[in-house]
Amino acid sequence: MSIKKIVLAYSGGLDTSVILKWLKENYDCEVIAFAADLGQGKELDGIKEKALKTGASKVYIEDLKDEFVKDYVFEMFKGAAIYENYYLLGTSIARPLIAKKQIEIARKESADAVSHGATGKGNDQVRFELTYYALMPEIKVIAPWRIWDLNSREKLINFANKNGIPVPVTKEKPYSSDRNLLHISFEGGILEDPWREPDEDMFLLSVSPEKAPDKPEYIEITYDRGIPTMINGVAMSAASLFEKLNELGGKHGIGRVDIVENRFVGMKSRGVYETPGGTILYHAHRAVESLTLDREVLNLRNSLVPKYSQLVYNGFWFSPDREILQGMFNEMQSVVSGVVKVKLYKGNVIIAGRKSDKSLYNPEIATFEEDYVYDQKDADGFIKLNALRLKIRNMISK
Repeated sequence: MSIKKIVLAYSGGLDTSVILKWLKENYDCEVIAFAADLGQGKELDGIKEKALKTGASKVYIEDLKDEFVKDYVFEMFKGAAIYENYYLLGTSIARPLIAKKQIEIARKESADAVSHGATGKGNDQVRFELTYYALMPEIKVIAPWRIWDLNSREKLINFANKNGIPVPVTKEKPYSSDRNLLHISFEGGILEDPWREPDEDMFLLSVSPEKAPDKPEYIEITYDRGIPTMINGVAMSAASLFEKLNELGGKHGIGRVDIVENRFVGMKSRGVYETPGGTILYHAHRAVESLTLDREVLNLRNSLVPKYSQLVYNGFWFSPDREILQGMFNEMQSVVSGVVKVKLYKGNVIIAGRKSDKSLYNPEIATFEEDYVYDQKDADGFIKLNALRLKIRNMISK
């Protein structure tokens, strides 16, 4: 493959650090490193200097935190996305944004190729490349894990040491992690044994529920058309709101998940996740919906959650089917406004109250006390009509 210039999705971790050097050696061309700031914090410290020292001709570092939360995470939460009942898709939803910006840089720099650090066994290779091809069909893609012989963490570490590349992974502690404002994930290495409980010192965003405060904390989250806008009456930017919820959730041991999930490529994988702020918002959002969404509209949306979540997980963010579903969800969310009172306590998100000017809940109708708006005798015919098919089934089975 004849390549003139490559834009590499660069994190500064083990894989992409080695890949940067490997691309320079094998393609003898200019390599531009791109790092997306999605809320990794100190992980980005010194990343520009490291990339240049490793061989990058240029380094882009873009602050995408607000765009990530506002245009990707919040949009995804409108669809109540959750993969296989537990995973709030923290890594999945970050990849299309990173890949989109990578393509924008490739166009700006007249690069003819892009590269990433995803392995040939994982989901990320699909997420990156589906986005590349959706946005720039003619782009060339280099996926080193599918073509090189550095096929283990140990070989990567040895390559890095040989070439003087500092990496935050050791042979003694070889699991990998991925962090953004929505979550942090851990996989591989010592976590590949699904019977082994994760070490407590691995977790970065949360305390264990056992060590969380003994006193619950109440907070109020305000929603406007499906989007959280305030905490305790204080308006915040998308990124700031998420940072605050991560702080509160982590303090109370909220959002830890340890699952064996089904990857798109066909194998099972064990992943450990911390999603404190996202877990709070997932439950709070559903609480507002319970007041404001029509029953059948809510049922329709819920029936589509598995499909929508699968599209996000598998990397089809820039697909017509995901966009059509998103349009429908956005329309549904036009009435999802209100305030949710949440109790945070030892790993639990407990809905303590909800209110909305758009509420469909009418206490005068729902009351068990005397009322004048509902004739209980009407229920007789309603039940008999619904029982008709059950009666007929019993009659013909005798």
